[in-house]
Amino acid sequence: MATYKPLVVQTVPKLGEKITQDTLYWRGYKTPVQIKEFGAVNKIDFSPVSPYNYAVTASSRIHIYGHYSQEPIKTFSRFKDAAYCATYRDDGNLLVAGSEEGSIRLFDLSGRAPLRQFDGHTKAAHVVGFLSDKYRIFSGGDDYSSNLWDIPSGTEIISYSEHTDYVRCGCASKVNADVFITGSYDHTVKLFDARTKSSVMTIEHGQPVESVLLFPSGGLLVSAGGRYVKVWDVLKGGQLLVSLKNHHKTVTCLCLNSSGQRLLSGSLDRHVKIYSTTSYKVVHSFNYATSILSLALSPEDETIVVGMTNGVLNVKHRKPEERKEDSQKKRQPSYRTCVKGRTYMPKQEDFCVSKPVKRVLRKYDKLLKSFQSSKALDAVLEPPIRLYTPEVTVAVMQELHRRGTLRSALAGRDEKQINLLLTFVARRVIEPRFTPILVTVADMITDIYQPVVGQSAIVDRQFLRLQEAIGKEIDYQEELLEVLGMMDTLFATFTKKRDAHVEENKSNGLAETIETNMMN
Repeated sequence: MATYKPLVVQTVPKLGEKITQDTLYWRGYKTPVQIKEFGAVNKIDFSPVSPYNYAVTASSRIHIYGHYSQEPIKTFSRFKDAAYCATYRDDGNLLVAGSEEGSIRLFDLSGRAPLRQFDGHTKAAHVVGFLSDKYRIFSGGDDYSSNLWDIPSGTEIISYSEHTDYVRCGCASKVNADVFITGSYDHTVKLFDARTKSSVMTIEHGQPVESVLLFPSGGLLVSAGGRYVKVWDVLKGGQLLVSLKNHHKTVTCLCLNSSGQRLLSGSLDRHVKIYSTTSYKVVHSFNYATSILSLALSPEDETIVVGMTNGVLNVKHRKPEERKEDSQKKRQPSYRTCVKGRTYMPKQEDFCVSKPVKRVLRKYDKLLKSFQSSKALDAVLEPPIRLYTPEVTVAVMQELHRRGTLRSALAGRDEKQINLLLTFVARRVIEPRFTPILVTVADMITDIYQPVVGQSAIVDRQFLRLQEAIGKEIDYQEELLEVLGMMDTLFATFTKKRDAHVEENKSNGLAETIETNMMN
């Protein structure tokens, strides 16, 4: 008797993700650590100096976390209402934050009470930050104003009231100590110079602006609002370079990596997209549990921190790279032993003894080998196979049909088993790779269990679902045939026009030739 050959499952090639250097790099982060905050996280900012602690603004508190700490090492809670946009100074010694009541507070990292309080906004101050000279602060609020403050004297230097809606984002230039930028819900981004009494540049983003970012060189500006991330050339008067639409919900935050070669954007669609700043194509993407409000990357790209609307802080640390020298030293003895003789090539006079390979059959193969058709079908209708590898279920059905035992395997089933079969068929019959055999299965089930129609509400419901699925697929096919007919008509029209044009050219050429000959 010939040995049993295991069932061959036909697989369809899948378009997998292209593995690039970026894919390997961004996958090199550990499993995230989840930290629960008191409210939605509206701002995350890393200290620019080692040990790179980060400030998290949520609800009415500002928490300072260490690089690997899961509990705050310091808390600022001197706010009556919500706090906004806690931002470090370049030396990492001072922290500034806005508030719902409109006041701006300046904190020393070594103390708890605010060093300065700046009052001038009549509504919530959502945007604060330091200019690069370290002695001035810019701010923006819901009173449509953008203000500049002097730290030593605690006074307001100048106030700009050019926006016509809430000012919700801003950043300062690292190249010029007098330049800062604000973005507003009036769809504009304005560039201010502290030496002038009005804005020096206005850029129309087209949607309410949620985040702005300047490249370290100061020449390129990135704005985010709506579903768009747009890159502008400031040196060319705000010329639009590229408009990216890779998110399907509002983009809320932006950040750059340490080298400036990768741009990250977070959105309410729960995704963080990573773009190359040379081609502006998406090179990688992260998926999160809920909508993203804030995003930050540590100065050495070792940590990614994401704040979400449900108050969860998601922290990913980069895996430490193993030293190659140490790993080679550890595995040298065992490695030599394992590979010894593997490269030996047998000579002509050598006699090779091959060890028989024991083949392990799967459960359904064992049942098919012993001709237990019904049990083999039951084995592949179990949830792990039916849900995650439906091609195995369909392959067994196809094998039973080839043997001529499919009808007997489908017969004699109770209400629960019929319901299971009909659910699988109704769900998968519209997939082109499964359609031929599942149509046969559906036909056999209908023929076998037609006498019991009307006796079980569950079975009747599944038959109606199967009928509805097949009906929809037929409608789709009819629509596709109509479209194909229209396309054939269009192509035929184009072909006729081209042929007529060619004939006309030929006839004109012939007439000219005859006329020339007659003149000669």
